[in-house]
Amino acid sequence: MRIIVSPKDGVPIYLQIVQQVRRLVASGELASGDELPSIRVLADSLVVNPNTVARAYRELEMAGIVSTSRGLGTYVNEASQSTAHAERRAVIIDRVDSLILESLQLGIPFGELVELVRERHASFETGDEAGVSCG
Repeated sequence: MRIIVSPKDGVPIYLQIVQQVRRLVASGELASGDELPSIRVLADSLVVNPNTVARAYRELEMAGIVSTSRGLGTYVNEASQSTAHAERRAVIIDRVDSLILESLQLGIPFGELVELVRERHASFETGDEAGVSCG
């Protein structure tokens, strides 16, 4: 399991951990029954306070993503197909919300944003994802 956090990100570190674990589960990289690193091990590897990781694990447990058994570890819950789909949607919704907020802050009209998304989508379908278009 690979998680990278950035104190400069503007997002609290515990939320960065939650978001990344959710993405790993949604993508299938973390499967049902997989064990997450212990709080201490993950905190040491990320160089963060163990309380930060504990908070992230609590959030994941409240969301039904993982289950923690004291002394046994933290494991990814059994996920049905609909749960995995809902998790993938939740990940994308977070990204879309951020994109919309940033476009509002930059003064980009919604119609222009939608057109830009269509253009970028088309470039990925044609294999020209490196192409940049300016309007």
